[in-house]
Amino acid sequence: MKREAISALRARRGFLRKIGRAATVVAAAAATGGALRQAAAKSGAAAGRASFPTADYDWTKHRWAYGVDATKCIGCLRCVEACKRENDVPLTAHHFRTWVERVVYLEGEDQPRIDSQQDPVNIAASGSEGEYRFANRYAGAKVEKAFFVPKLCNQCTHPACVQVCPVGATYKGVDGVVLIDHKYCIGCRYCVQACPYGARFFNEATGVSDKCTWCYHRITKGLQPACVEVCPVGARVFGDARDAQSPISLFIRNNRVQVLKPETGNGPNVYYVGIDKAVN
Repeated sequence: MKREAISALRARRGFLRKIGRAATVVAAAAATGGALRQAAAKSGAAAGRASFPTADYDWTKHRWAYGVDATKCIGCLRCVEACKRENDVPLTAHHFRTWVERVVYLEGEDQPRIDSQQDPVNIAASGSEGEYRFANRYAGAKVEKAFFVPKLCNQCTHPACVQVCPVGATYKGVDGVVLIDHKYCIGCRYCVQACPYGARFFNEATGVSDKCTWCYHRITKGLQPACVEVCPVGARVFGDARDAQSPISLFIRNNRVQVLKPETGNGPNVYYVGIDKAVN
């Protein structure tokens, strides 16, 4: 048998094994009431003993939310680099859990020009796959208005990614954070296609989908997401919406906030200040 035919046969067998595991997962979830109900059951017995995901965290007592003040963001991209390091995101120019877009209105133009650190010109300016910069491409141009917009997973109230996952690998926690169980992810990428915000990516090295989790491993221990912690100007705000005096509650209450693509019905939980209709 030719080498190409053997490789194709092995690939097909590997795919069938994945499908078989997926079917087993679906059947198990159905038999026990589903992955989400299992997760909720974990948190129901939190008081006095081990809770999900750590012994000191009860996800029934929190509802996390996130804020972005575009009037403060300076486009330094420290948040992007910190996220890469903290969450072991591949050091490429096209894999990000969070990213920043630059919106520039030039004199005489009706539509803004929008670029991010993934733009080839900006990649060339950075000179590194682990560091990111915005190239000074508008030097000498007549700029009417410009601002930076940090973006990340919106941890939607009604997440489309959860609805399309065929094996329950993507699920929404009781505290509002949408998570991925990589043990069950079969790499079908349905969730990547379903997200209206482009917040998911496929990790070729691991064969699974990935996205921002608001640094779940940190916030469940009382810490801030890495991107929030490193922001030098306080453009990123995070906290518990159940606490009326938390940073995010004060941010929402004291500002005229808006969310991205409200027409989708996803119910995003990232609240923005200082953006316009060009941002979506």
